Amino acid sequence: MQSRTTTTVLLGVAQTLAWASSYYLPAILADAIARDVGSSSSAVFGAFSVALLMSAAIGPFAGRLIDRRGGRPVLIASNVVFAAGLAALSQAQQPLHVFAAWAVMGLAMGSGLYEAAFATAVRLHGQQARRTITGITLFAGFASTVGWPLTAWLESTMGWRGACLVWAGLHLGLALPLNAMLPAAERAAPASGDAGGKPEQQAALPPAKQRGAAVLLAFVFAVAWFTSTAMAAHLPKLLLGVGASLAAAVGIAALVGPAQVAGRLIEFAFLSKAHPLLSARLATLGHPLGALCIGLFGSSAAMAFAVLHGLGNGILTIAIGTLPLLFFGAKGYGQRQGFLMVPARIVQAGAPFLFGLAVERLGVGALWVSAGLGLAACLALARLAPSTAR
Repeated sequence: MQSRTTTTVLLGVAQTLAWASSYYLPAILADAIARDVGSSSSAVFGAFSVALLMSAAIGPFAGRLIDRRGGRPVLIASNVVFAAGLAALSQAQQPLHVFAAWAVMGLAMGSGLYEAAFATAVRLHGQQARRTITGITLFAGFASTVGWPLTAWLESTMGWRGACLVWAGLHLGLALPLNAMLPAAERAAPASGDAGGKPEQQAALPPAKQRGAAVLLAFVFAVAWFTSTAMAAHLPKLLLGVGASLAAAVGIAALVGPAQVAGRLIEFAFLSKAHPLLSARLATLGHPLGALCIGLFGSSAAMAFAVLHGLGNGILTIAIGTLPLLFFGAKGYGQRQGFLMVPARIVQAGAPFLFGLAVERLGVGALWVSAGLGLAACLALARLAPSTAR
C-alpha cells in the first residue's frame, strides 16, 4: 500500500494544477477572452457558472466510479477532459464556443477537483485519510498564488489562447503522470448504506440518523461555498465601502489566500487530534466574527476581517472532506460526497450574482447576510453530537 505521505504529495500537486487552470482562470483571462470573441466579461463568468453547474451534475457519478474502481482512472480521465476543454477554449471564436468549452471543463471539475481527490484518499486509506485530506488542501491552497501570476505571465507573452494551451499541456504532461502514479484500488461492491463492515469503513452514525445529518452537512457545505465565492468576487468592493483606499482594499483582500493556508496549517498542527466537528464549528464562526469586527470598528478592522474569513474558510475546506468520512464511514464515500456537494456547487454558481445584488442594495450591510448564514451553519453543526467521535 502506498504511504499516505506519497498519496498526499501526488494528489496535492495535481490538485494545485487542476484548481489553477480552472477555478482561478477566469479572473485573469475573462477580459481578454471577451474582447476576442465579441462578448462581455460577465458572459465569460456566466460560462464559468455553467461549468460549476455541470460539475454539480457529474459529481455523484464520478464519486460512485471512485468508490467502485478507485480514483486513479477517474482522475486520469479528468486530466484528459481538462486538456480537451482548455484546448477548445483556446480555439473559441464566438461566445457559444466559450460556453461549450466551459461545459467540457465542468465535466472535468466535477470529476477532478477536491471531492474526487478526497474520495480517492478515502478509497486508499479509509478512516486514516484525515491528515491526507488536510495535506491535499495545504498544497492546493497555493493554487491562486501559483496560478494567477503564471496565467498572467503566459497571457502577456503568448496571449490568452497560448495560456490555455500551456495549461492543457501541463495537464497531460504533469498532472496526468502524477495521478497515474497512484496505486490501483481493489474493486469494491456498490455502497449499500450499511454502517457495518470493516472497522476502517464504519460510520460513527447509525443508518437511522444519517439522512438528517446529510441534510445538515449539505447545508453547511453550501453556505461555505456560497460565502467563499461571494467574497472572492466582491471583497475588494466591500472594503472600499467601509472606507479603505483602492490599494489597501486590494492588498487586504490578497490576505485571504495566505490566511486560508494558515488555517489549514493550524488544523494540521494543532487540531488534527481534536474532533473534526470542533474544527468545523470554529471555522463557521470565522466569517461572522470578521463581519462583527467590521461593524464595530469599520475600515480599521478590514485586515482582521480578511484574516478571520480566510482562516475559517481554509478549515471548512478540510471539514468538507473529513465530516462525511466521520459520520458516514468510508464505504460509499465518493458517491455520497458527490451528492452532498450538489447544493454547494449550485449556490456557488449563483453566488457572485446573488451577493452582488445584496451589495448593490445594502452596501457593507450585505456582510450581515453572509454572517447570518455562517451562524446558521454553526447552529446546524450544533445539531450533530460530538459524542459520535471514536
